[in-house]
Amino acid sequence: MSEIVVPQNQTQNRAMGVKRDYRGKEKVADNKPARDMPRNAYTSMFESFRSELDEHHDRRMKIGKVSRDVTALSKKIIFSLQRARKLNQPLPDRLKADVDERMKEIAEHLTTIEADVAGMNRYRYPLICLEEFVEAVSFSHYLQHQKLITPSQAQEILPAKIELTSPDYVFGIFDLTGEMMRFATAVTALMGSMPGSGTKGSPDENNGADDRTILKDMQDVSSILHICPPVGGKPYVYSKKVSIMDEQVLKVERLGYGITVRGSERPKGWMPELDETGTGQADQEDVFMG
Repeated sequence: MSEIVVPQNQTQNRAMGVKRDYRGKEKVADNKPARDMPRNAYTSMFESFRSELDEHHDRRMKIGKVSRDVTALSKKIIFSLQRARKLNQPLPDRLKADVDERMKEIAEHLTTIEADVAGMNRYRYPLICLEEFVEAVSFSHYLQHQKLITPSQAQEILPAKIELTSPDYVFGIFDLTGEMMRFATAVTALMGSMPGSGTKGSPDENNGADDRTILKDMQDVSSILHICPPVGGKPYVYSKKVSIMDEQVLKVERLGYGITVRGSERPKGWMPELDETGTGQADQEDVFMG
């Protein structure tokens, strides 16, 4: 029996789809050469504008992708640091190795955009990731030294030649209070006392040289940020950050009250209820600049 050959339309072999008009009929290919557009004295100027806009959009997409990656890595550093249980002591080897690995990955991402955010471009393209980065490194610094990291120290830790602006630092410290609140809640439930120098489980527990708890540190940071002039160019963003910080400090104050006044009534391993430490609503610590 002879093989049946089915004729195929040549258009089916095309790499692209078939173009059709509004009636569904296939359009006839136009093989006419493209007509050159008329040029005048302004054509080259607008072509340069087009090139600049193309570079701008490509640069913005590249910076946005790096910013998202650095933000995710900074959050992973914070999650690892929340597993620590003591203040004013070196990080455990396991946590330190995890943090160092994440910092190397952050350095690899940030070095790819050093030239893109140099000079005036640093203020042209927002780097929200640096807020999260400051939050991570300031939390690590606080856990090891029980001190607030300075802007110059944060700039030195930044693993790239990128300028750290005032809003990056200040908003990162605002977010730090949220991590301090979570750390205070977890450690207080496990240890039965507010974490800090001169408290149970700290190296200064017996000498009483520096009786400073995390609650006192949060109150000091809150006082500083309250008198700090608003930064970032948008006052409503700063005021929103302040209100969220006040709620976080209030939650730790209520936690300390419960431990001090009603500590003997609490069973071992007690965890504070949401309605006892605040309104029960989720913390809204990430306020974006946009």
